Amino acid sequence: MRVSQLGMEWEISTIGRIPKLRDAVLIEGLPGIGNVGKLAVDFLIQELKPKKIYEFFSYSFPHSVFVNEQNLVDLPKIELYYTEVKGVPLLLLAGDTQPIDEVSSYHFSNQVLELAQKLGTKEVITIGGIGLSNVPMTPQVFCTGNCKDIVKKYKNGTKINDKIFGVVGPIVGVSGLLVGLSTKKNMKAVSLLAETYGHPMYMGFRGAKEVIHVLNYKFGLNLDTRKIDREIKKLEEVDEEDVADEAPKSKKLPPMKSVWDRSYIG
Repeated sequence: MRVSQLGMEWEISTIGRIPKLRDAVLIEGLPGIGNVGKLAVDFLIQELKPKKIYEFFSYSFPHSVFVNEQNLVDLPKIELYYTEVKGVPLLLLAGDTQPIDEVSSYHFSNQVLELAQKLGTKEVITIGGIGLSNVPMTPQVFCTGNCKDIVKKYKNGTKINDKIFGVVGPIVGVSGLLVGLSTKKNMKAVSLLAETYGHPMYMGFRGAKEVIHVLNYKFGLNLDTRKIDREIKKLEEVDEEDVADEAPKSKKLPPMKSVWDRSYIG
C-alpha cells in the first residue's frame, strides 16, 4: 500500500491479517533523547510477543542503513504491532528512526493516527526522555497531554509529576506531534517523559524502567522489571565508562551543550 500526502509518499506494508479492534491504546516509542521511548517499547515487544501488522518506509527517513546481526544491511523502518492484555488491545509503534524534517514528521504522525483510528484506537500514549545535565539515578516521570482528563487518568495511583510547565521545552518529533494531532482526531493522548542524561551516547535504561512501572500499573501487564536490571546493568556501566572514565564513581558525565539541558527531543 502506498499513501501520498501533499507529494510525500509513504510505503506501508501490511503484514498478515489486520485485526478489528475496539477501544485500543496506541503506545509509541521511537528513538529520541536517551532512547527512553525506544527502550521501553522494545521491552514491551520483547516480553508481550505482539504480532507485527504494519511496516512503514519513506524516503524522508535518514539517508543511512543499519548493519544487522548477520553483518548485512537493513533499511531503516518503523513497525506497528498488536497484542491484547486483559481485554485491552494495545498497538505498539517502534522502529529504528524518525522522519528527519518537520513536514515529513507531520505527515507520518498524521498517517499513524489515521491507521490507528481505522483500527479502533481511543487513546494514544507517547514515551520519551527529558535531558538532564547529569545522570539521574532515580528518574522522575513527567506527564502532559491534550486534555486534563487523560493526564489525571495516568497520574492517579502513580508517582507521575504533572507539573511539567517550565521543565521541558518543545516536545519535538513524533512523540510530540502524535499528542498534538490526536486532538484533531478526537482522540485523547498523553506523553510520558522520563528524566535521563542528555548526552547522545547515553542510553536511558533507568528512565525506560520507570515508564514500564507506570504501564505495568495502568494495564496490569505484570512485566518483571528485574529483567531490565539484569540485562542492562552491565550495558549501562559500559555506556557511562565510554563517555567518561569517572562515570562509575560519580555518575556525572562531561558537560554537554546547554541546548540539551532539561529539554526534550523526539
